[in-house]
Amino acid sequence: MNSIKLSIIVPVYNRPDEIDELLESLTHQDFDQDYEIVIVEDGSTQSSESIIEKYRSQLNISYFFKENSGPGDSRNYGMQRAWGNYFIILDSDVILPSHYLSTIDTFLADNYLDCFGGADAAHESFSDVQKAINYVMTSFFTTGGIRGGKIKIQKFEPRSFNMGISKEAFEATGGFSKIHPGEDPDLSQRIVTKGFTTGFLPNAFVYHKRRISWEKFHTQVKKFGMVRPILTKWHPTTARLTFWFPTLFVLFTLLSILGGFLVSSPLFIPLVSYVGLIFIHSSMLNKSIKVGFLSIYAVFIQFFGYGLAFLKSTFYIRLLNRNPEKQFPKLFFK
Repeated sequence: MNSIKLSIIVPVYNRPDEIDELLESLTHQDFDQDYEIVIVEDGSTQSSESIIEKYRSQLNISYFFKENSGPGDSRNYGMQRAWGNYFIILDSDVILPSHYLSTIDTFLADNYLDCFGGADAAHESFSDVQKAINYVMTSFFTTGGIRGGKIKIQKFEPRSFNMGISKEAFEATGGFSKIHPGEDPDLSQRIVTKGFTTGFLPNAFVYHKRRISWEKFHTQVKKFGMVRPILTKWHPTTARLTFWFPTLFVLFTLLSILGGFLVSSPLFIPLVSYVGLIFIHSSMLNKSIKVGFLSIYAVFIQFFGYGLAFLKSTFYIRLLNRNPEKQFPKLFFK
C-alpha cells in the first residue's frame, strides 16, 4: 500500500455558517501531514465563498461551484478533482475534534480499510433539541447504538456524514448514486460487492448537528423510512428484521393506548416503562432533565416518521413492485 494522502470532500448547500464552523475545527487538528479540503458548492443561493477565503491562509482549500445535483453527485464531483488517494467524506454540519485526522491516519496505517465509517456525538454547544435528536439517533435503546460508537470492525455500513473511501474503491464503483438519502449505504454495499473492505473506525467521531428543528427532523426520518425498502430491493442480502422495529413500535403504541383506555389500565405499563427508560437514560447521559423530556418527543417523531414511511414504501416498492424513481421522485436527483 502506498502512503495515504488525504483529501477531505464536503458538499455544501446554503450553509455558509456551518462551513465556517467545520473549517474552524480543521484549523485545530493535531495532524502534521499535508492534506486537502475540497468544498463543492451544490448550486447554493447562499454562497460560502467568502467563508472559504477567510481560511485560505491556514488551510489548503479547493473550492468549486456547480449546478445543484444533490450531495451524492457533488461528492463524486469533488473526488474526481481531488489530488489525494484517500477521501474523507463529511457533511457540512459537522465539527471535528482535534484528534480526528491523526486518529484516521494512525488506524489506516495499521488496519487498512478501503472504506470506513465513524460515529457521531453531540457537542456541548449544541441546542437541547439537537442533543435530544442526537440521543435518539445514537442510543442503544432507540437504534441499537449502531451509529453511536459501537465497535463493529467488520460489515459496518459507513454513513456519508463521517466516511472514508479509497480512490481505488471510488473508481471501481463509480461513487455515489442519485438517490438521497440512502446514497451512502447503497455505495457501501456496492463497495463490498466489488471485494473491498469496509468497517468501523473507533474514536474517529464527529460532532454532528443534524436537523435543528422538529419539522426538519421529521422530514429526514420519513425519507429514511421511504428509502430503506428501495435499498433492500437493490441489495436483498441487506434486509433485516430490525428495519421493521419502528413500524412495530407504532403498532405497539396505538395498541397500548387503545388497550389502556378500552380494556385495562395496566396495558399502559409497557409503553410508560419504555418512555421512562428513555427519559432517565437521556437525562443522565446529557446531564439535563430538559433534554430527557425532549428525547421522549424525539423518539415518537423518529419512530412514527420512519415507521409509517417504511410501511408505505414497502407496500408500493416491495408488494406492488413499483418503480422507485416514479413512485418517489423526490428521493432522486436527475
